[in-house]
Amino acid sequence: MTETTTTVGRAPATSPRMSMDWGRGEYERTAALLIPAADAVIRAAELRPGGSAVDVGCGTGTVALLAARAGAHVTAVDPAERLLAVARSAADSEGLTVRFLAGDAASLPVPDLSLDAVLSNFAVIFTPDPAAAIAEMVRVLAPRGRIVFSAWIPGGAVGNLNCTAAALVRTAVGAPESPPPFAWHDEAALAAAFAVHQLTVTVEEHDDIVFTAASPAAYLDAERTSHPMAIAGFEIFERTGQADTAREQLLRILEHDNEDTTAFRATSRYVVATATRN
Repeated sequence: MTETTTTVGRAPATSPRMSMDWGRGEYERTAALLIPAADAVIRAAELRPGGSAVDVGCGTGTVALLAARAGAHVTAVDPAERLLAVARSAADSEGLTVRFLAGDAASLPVPDLSLDAVLSNFAVIFTPDPAAAIAEMVRVLAPRGRIVFSAWIPGGAVGNLNCTAAALVRTAVGAPESPPPFAWHDEAALAAAFAVHQLTVTVEEHDDIVFTAASPAAYLDAERTSHPMAIAGFEIFERTGQADTAREQLLRILEHDNEDTTAFRATSRYVVATATRN
């Protein structure tokens, strides 16, 4: 059974006119680099064979497959049909049983109080309505279950690049300044948000995700042709005649924050947050 709903997303909407299609490009390239965080999410979930889990915003299925390998009964939810197909193919190739559904973080196609683990790797953090997504994750969580997700810590070359790119897109389309996003990485903000639902949150910091390329320019150009958000952003820049100017500005950020004097290296710090019932 497949249910189609609205998008979960992996990046904040940069303007009201920019509709993201995460099936475009080759998100598989980025997903492969996020495996360390997926491993950390699974470790924090403390899954047991026979337990139940949902992967919210599953993308290419990294977390869902890890959970299935651990013996869990897994449902994987994502809005992008192409990525669901990629994830489904990967599960089939390993003989893993995973239920893949098109869906939304704020409207999960899962019964109340039914899951031992609600998991998300850099996905639920970009939902347009954090309060609704948190309430939905709590709704499906069993009494002794865990909500575990990864979230980027602001800063670093890639984080600064993405923030600047979003601002450039807003300017290009004449959109107003966006309010500050919910701080999914911040323990105090998470504690307040989950306390409404009588859940306690713990946060663990990690620094094991590294993006590399032959040069800052090589990294930017690869993102421009493979990452769905970069593809959409540069289409706007092309349409408004700002592609060259935007590329130069973004490249300066990568060069300034580069950690490698002979190539390109950027460490992106993140947290793994775990919420449990009081």
